[in-house]
Amino acid sequence: QVQLVESGGGLVQAGGSLRLSCAAFGRTFSSYAMGWFRQAPGKEREFVAATSWSGGSTYYGDSVKGRFTISRDNAKNTMYLQMNSLKPVDTAVYYCVGYNSRYASDYLSPPYWGQGTQVTVSS
Repeated sequence: QVQLVESGGGLVQAGGSLRLSCAAFGRTFSSYAMGWFRQAPGKEREFVAATSWSGGSTYYGDSVKGRFTISRDNAKNTMYLQMNSLKPVDTAVYYCVGYNSRYASDYLSPPYWGQGTQVTVSS
């Protein structure tokens, strides 16, 4: 059974930075693409970023390009999301997701989800 556990959320001022982590259990982490979604209050879930199985290919939602960086350490079965220049509109619950493909070809429909971690950006 695939289990994804997020950490690193919290409260930060606008312009600040946070790094989220996602630890994965239950399958060969290095074989599959991984990603992040977020959901703000009253809004639909939004694709944030994804990384291919090796980390060699990355994909970003338009709203975070140039500010967020996704990465992974396959030796540690862990994925990261470095978030810089945070804005109040980035406030949301951030979810770690797992795919059944190497390159997240189905990037909008990940089958595996973590429980989420809250990120709050104050103005």
